[in-house]
Amino acid sequence: MATTRHDIDEPTRAFVTRQPMFFVASAPLAASGRVNVSPKGLDAFRVLSPNLVGYVDAGGSGNETSAHVLENGRVTLMFCSFDASPRIVRLYGRGEVVLPSDAKWAETYARFPPFPGARQIVLVHVDRVGSSCGYGVPTMTVAEQRDLLPEKRKKLGDAWYAPEGNCVSVDGLPTHLARRS
Repeated sequence: MATTRHDIDEPTRAFVTRQPMFFVASAPLAASGRVNVSPKGLDAFRVLSPNLVGYVDAGGSGNETSAHVLENGRVTLMFCSFDASPRIVRLYGRGEVVLPSDAKWAETYARFPPFPGARQIVLVHVDRVGSSCGYGVPTMTVAEQRDLLPEKRKKLGDAWYAPEGNCVSVDGLPTHLARRS
């Protein structure tokens, strides 16, 4: 049965932190804009308080969440159980992007394990927690986390993102990284 809350209780915290991956969804305000859904893994996610979560984000093929947070703030994180106990949890809230050049970077980043190529931290100020059954989600076994992204970022060093590919969304919206360029 579906339930909703306004904060992350201890059972929900335990569930979301146990999942090996999660999905981030965001969208621009324009009806013609593209909705973005990104899978995230590794050890990048943390529950920071009953109403605040975050994840370290490394440079990749785009930066849609940053653009959407900058434009309208809306972010949803979804966690699915793929083991024998079916459950889905969605964390709804307002996003905030913290860049390495921001004053609060050091304090915020210290709450996460070292992450090669960390380009930003996406914080979500959670105002709704939805939980549902997950009966339609298949059971699967995780073989292992891939270390390809951290290894690639270690090799690239300071050249961890391509500004031209990360400063504008696919819909032409500026991202937080545009402030750095």
